Amino acid sequence: MKSRGALLCSLLAGLMLVGSGTCPAAESESQQATVPTYGYEVVSRLRFDRANFTQGLEIFDGRLYVSSGLYGESMIRVYDFPAMEEVQAVPVDPRIFAEGLTVIDNRLVVLTWRERVMLVYSLPDMSLLGQSALPGQGWGATRSGSTLWFSDGSHYLYSADMSGDGQLARLPVTLEGRPLRNLNELEWVDGEIWANVWQSDEIARIDPGTGDVVGLIDLSGLLPDEDQLRDTDVLNGIAIDPITQAIWVTGKRWPWLFEITLENDAD
Repeated sequence: MKSRGALLCSLLAGLMLVGSGTCPAAESESQQATVPTYGYEVVSRLRFDRANFTQGLEIFDGRLYVSSGLYGESMIRVYDFPAMEEVQAVPVDPRIFAEGLTVIDNRLVVLTWRERVMLVYSLPDMSLLGQSALPGQGWGATRSGSTLWFSDGSHYLYSADMSGDGQLARLPVTLEGRPLRNLNELEWVDGEIWANVWQSDEIARIDPGTGDVVGLIDLSGLLPDEDQLRDTDVLNGIAIDPITQAIWVTGKRWPWLFEITLENDAD
């Protein structure tokens, strides 16, 4: 009988093989009304390690998991949360650029960028169990129950129920009827998928049933000017605390994790 880790790896392998022949979901023919844009309020903040070129952010079982990218520097760091004391730092093969991550079936799943593989680690010890092929680039990842969702930088989100046959589905994401590209880090928040839009200060709130963007969150000005250094990069990283339901966000080479709440519709 296969272990849970081996079973997950097998499902992932099957998912990716099926994924090479995915069928796109039907494009919506209806034009949406202008979606609401939300501002934000900073509730609190926690010191964050600037060494993190943040690609993925996940709070699970009292720990914060962070995937940090770049070739030769990619790392998975684990912190006690919210104390933010580092528990573990696991280097990734220097030939791999680590991207988004999530937890499924008590296993940490880490996407890679151009290498087209998905790494699977056991928790909490962070032993590498294996890897599976991706159908393309890996950008952001999240999950709802046993369903894995991930992005590849296009206007598509991909999903598969890992408790089932692992078959891959593809969902086009549209903003007011137009494709919304550069979907990056993902988080499942109260029945929606929140996605960082790469190279912007916006988070898109996506209906996972239709692919419609139902709201935009404008996080302009979140990181104070005095905290921006030469290597400070874009907003990236969304995590929900499963205990408090607080939303935390950060960016690449940012010194803070920010807890935010949304302000009323800016319109």
